[in-house]
Amino acid sequence: MTDIARITEVIEPEARALGFELVRVKMMPSEAGDGGQALQIMAEDPATGQLVIEQCAQLSRRVSDAIDAREEAGDTLVEGAYHLEVSSPGIDRPLTREKDFAEWTGHDARIVMVKGSVKHSGSQRTYKGELRGIEDGMVVIEDAKTGEARLPRDEIHSAKLVLTDALIAATRPIDTAGADELIEDKEEADD
Repeated sequence: MTDIARITEVIEPEARALGFELVRVKMMPSEAGDGGQALQIMAEDPATGQLVIEQCAQLSRRVSDAIDAREEAGDTLVEGAYHLEVSSPGIDRPLTREKDFAEWTGHDARIVMVKGSVKHSGSQRTYKGELRGIEDGMVVIEDAKTGEARLPRDEIHSAKLVLTDALIAATRPIDTAGADELIEDKEEADD
């Protein structure tokens, strides 16, 4: 099994060298249906909260080179065949870092607790509602069904933003170049 913490130690300096921040590093089954694995890297440019294709390609090349160098030196970071997926976190992004829970306060989120988690208030495993922030390692969410819940961040299995109109409005586009032409073209077509 791949040690995500160990591989993150290789990936993070490469992302930082490009001015990016890691959002998530995860091994998952390949979507190609070939039984292989995918090493998924989500990163963002702190200036935009996203990555464009060219930035994904830059990070992919640097990470590939770093992993290849380690493997050539005899340090196998990923067992077996895999492919690398580098992407932007997207609008309905995963919430993985403490700062994510703070920055996205006021937006709807879906949080799933680790099986058997007992430290949080309540007996349910999945929470969905307005994210209220993070206080002393406890993520606060106003669950739509049960009210306020305080969840230990270290016992969260997964958390992500829920796509809403408010989230779309709050997410700034990376590049709006050409948007005026699209509007003008539509207006000309209506004439």
